[in-house]
Amino acid sequence: MNLVEDFIHKESSSGILLIVVTFLALLFSNTALSGLYNAFLHTPVEIRFGALHIDKPLFLWINDGLMAVFFLLIGLEVKREIFEGNLSSLSQIALPGIAAVGGMVVPAAFYLAFNLGDEVTEKGWAIPTATDIAFALGVLALLGKRVPISLKIFLLALAIIDDLGAIIIIALFYTTDLSVNSITVAVCALTLLIIFNRLGVVRKTAYIIVGIILWVSVLKSGVHATLAGVALAFTIPLKSTDAEGNDYSLSKTMEHDLHYWVAFFVLPLFAFVNAGIDLREVSPEQLLGPVPLGIMAGLFIGKQLGVFGFSYIAIKAGIATLPDKSTWLQLYGVSVLTGIGFTMSLFIDSLAFADNTLFDYADRLAILAGSFASGILGYLVLKYARTEQQLNEIQQEKNNVNS
Repeated sequence: MNLVEDFIHKESSSGILLIVVTFLALLFSNTALSGLYNAFLHTPVEIRFGALHIDKPLFLWINDGLMAVFFLLIGLEVKREIFEGNLSSLSQIALPGIAAVGGMVVPAAFYLAFNLGDEVTEKGWAIPTATDIAFALGVLALLGKRVPISLKIFLLALAIIDDLGAIIIIALFYTTDLSVNSITVAVCALTLLIIFNRLGVVRKTAYIIVGIILWVSVLKSGVHATLAGVALAFTIPLKSTDAEGNDYSLSKTMEHDLHYWVAFFVLPLFAFVNAGIDLREVSPEQLLGPVPLGIMAGLFIGKQLGVFGFSYIAIKAGIATLPDKSTWLQLYGVSVLTGIGFTMSLFIDSLAFADNTLFDYADRLAILAGSFASGILGYLVLKYARTEQQLNEIQQEKNNVNS
């Protein structure tokens, strides 16, 4: 199994697990177990080391801490794909890159169409721009060989570019008041990591220790702490040699080691603490508010229109080509699946609306509704779409009849 197939397999399995965990979170939050669930979320966790003091409820440690590990993995993946993988040449990056731009611009426009002019709700414009790669590949896993590997690679590359866009959005638009002292410490830590890279240091412990210092300083700086994971990832050597002079990639080693932890622990735990919506508190009228409508329209309509529309234009213009052994309908089905925002949309939602009860959880329910609707429609389209081989056989039969 090559690196891409191995990645897809792990992400697919994680996506199926995320579905199970989401239903468990909804079960806990809507039954007599809701008290236990809320107590778990708000369990106080405190770390004190001299003047350093970090005191947060458990769900924030997960959102700010464990998700930094997730973004570290994303950074490692982006770095590998740019230098060696599916984003290493213009021909490879053309279609997923153009599609990803459409998948961010159009959903944001749909959201703003419902919320333009309201300073509070406008902050959520980035919520429907994200794609949950684990969830989307989990749906593809249910379809088996009906979907060609080229489309899975297209979705993977698109989601990686999508994640890179999310990182930029978080850095530019979801940064609070800055602390000069903390930023200074963060810059010093990042400088030291770069020096490690230039000197060819390949000891994992060195990067982890300085990476923790970087995370704490970024956490205290006002910049979202998860960005420390991305910064750390880009300082870890992709190509180097070990003590015996053999070729060695610390970046790939860490990426491989982190995959299982992120896929089967970090993301499921994040989903569990963020998807627990008390449906008894959300009325149909609340779901018709501008924020929920903007999110649902952005994910379910904006995503598929943006990804498929921009892809169609790029292919017809000769800038890119249709993925190998795929059909237009299959490309549309995968475009629909990009509307599964889920974990990334929930994460951006937590940044845009720090007060989780601001919309009585209707915003989070809208994310689940838009994501599940996209997943179901995408699955049905791909399940019943004829493959390239079937279309060729039909055309051959027509040719035989005409002759």
